[in-house]
Parts: sequence; structure tokens; C-alpha cells
Amino acid sequence: MILLLVVILLVLGLIIVFIKFATADGDFTLLSKGKPKRQHIQDKVFWITGASRGIGEVLATQLAALGAKLIISARSEVELERVKAKLVGKHASDGVKILPLDLASGEEALREAVKTAESFFPDTGVNYMIHNAAYERPKSSALDVTEESLKATFEVNVFGTITLTRLLTPCMLKRGGGHFVVMSSAAGKTPAPGQAVYSASKYALNGYFHSLRSELYKKGIKVTIVCPGPIETSKSGGAPSSGQKGSSEKRVSSERCAELTVVAATHGLKEAWISDQVMLVHFVCGSAYRYLLLCTWFSTCQS
Repeated sequence: MILLLVVILLVLGLIIVFIKFATADGDFTLLSKGKPKRQHIQDKVFWITGASRGIGEVLATQLAALGAKLIISARSEVELERVKAKLVGKHASDGVKILPLDLASGEEALREAVKTAESFFPDTGVNYMIHNAAYERPKSSALDVTEESLKATFEVNVFGTITLTRLLTPCMLKRGGGHFVVMSSAAGKTPAPGQAVYSASKYALNGYFHSLRSELYKKGIKVTIVCPGPIETSKSGGAPSSGQKGSSEKRVSSERCAELTVVAATHGLKEAWISDQVMLVHFVCGSAYRYLLLCTWFSTCQS
């Protein structure tokens, strides 16, 4: 009788796990955290790049509603004004600053942008830097990509983002800490045909920020890397999603992606995966495969 009860409970547990997995839109660690920690949002300063549309715009909307102070950046000042006008929250009237920014503008321009951002809120500076801006995904194969497209993608996705980080980090270190939230992509975890250059840029971004964390975590610098799969956005150009939209492809809404990103950041997760269960299987299997390769290599070196 006891054995039967154990079997029944085990089966029920497996059913519950299956249902949870079948309806999941994020990795289990992320989903287990529940809601964002509001104490890590209220009155904190969030600088968001790529804030004029898509996930960046939604992040600005949600964070403003949760009581954050914002610096919103993108190339179009007109679009940033539009975003600012719709924000609602404790600091929406006087705690939202517009800072037009082109990540491909070079180090001196980015240096001035950092100085301006820090001057907006001199008492606190920038608490969270959300790297959301991305160059529009090149629609070409690995061999057909043009040099112009290759350079443009890396200039925004990699070089500009890294330079901005390198210039802002000393300011954070002087205050004893700061937090970088990096909107990467599933393409930086599981490459797919037709997105070799975009995928390469996201792999580079992941490598840099994981290394940055390992170097500076003892000095109060946190890094959260968010890897969204296919995301439904109002304007898809430049949005950090994975793959091209297909008729049968399940996509997470930009609102849900932004919500889970805020959860990941405020709970201090090192990495978070946002996607439907099919993409999550690719994530898990790919990570497990790389882990096995690493273990095999390590064992070989020891023998």
C-alpha cells in the first residue's frame, strides 16, 4: 500500500513537472524567483540603450511603473520623447532623462555620453546599465555576408557595447558597485542557419561579460546575461530575438520578456533564458553537450 502511494505521488510529481515544462517561457531558476524585487528597483537609476522600441521601450515602461529613475537612449530623440511621454510612475515626471546615443559613434562620443548620464543623477549615478541596443539582424548566410554588414553588426553589438561598459565601470567601482544587464540572444547559445554574423556577435558579447563578472564580482560589479529566444515585438528590426518569424513558431511577448528580464536582474541571476519549451530544450541540450566536452577534455588533460 505504501509502495503504491509512493508510485502515485511520483507519477503525479512527474505530471506536474511535465505541465510546468510544457508551459514554461523561461528556465526553471528564473521562473522560481517569482516577482521582481521592488526594493532593488525603487529610486534606482536604470540606463537603457535601444529604449525607443521593442523590448527596450517595454522595459522603460515597466521599470518606470515600479518606481525606477530612467535614462533612456537610442539614436532617435523624437522616438525617445514619445516613449517618455507615455511613462507612468513615481519618477515619470522629473526622473526620466533622454540621452540620444549611437553606439557606433566612437569612444569619445561614448565617453561624453557616460559623463552626461552620470551627471543626470549625481547623488547615485547609474545603478543598472541595460545593454539592449542591437544592430538589425543581417539576413544572409555565413558566406554571403558583406563586409559592411559584418562591421556594422559588430560595431553596435560588440565594440560599442563593450566600450560603453569599459567607460562606465570605473564610475560604478568608485561607488562600490553596479549592475550590467545584457540583452543577448538564444543565437549566442544555439547557432542556426542564416544568422552566423548575428550569432557571432552575441557569442562575443557573452564571452566578454562572463569574463567581466569573473574579474570584478568581488568589487561589487554584477552581470546578468539574458538570452531571449523568438520574441514578439511591435517592430522586429534590431530586437534581440532568435531566428526569423515562422508561421508555426511560438514567440514570447515583449512584455513578458521584459518582465522576466527585470526578475533576473533584481534577483542577481548570472544568466537567464527566455523562450518557449522547444527552444529551452535546445538550450539545455546544447549546454549539457558543451559541459560533457569540457569534462572529457579535462579528464584527458589529467591522464
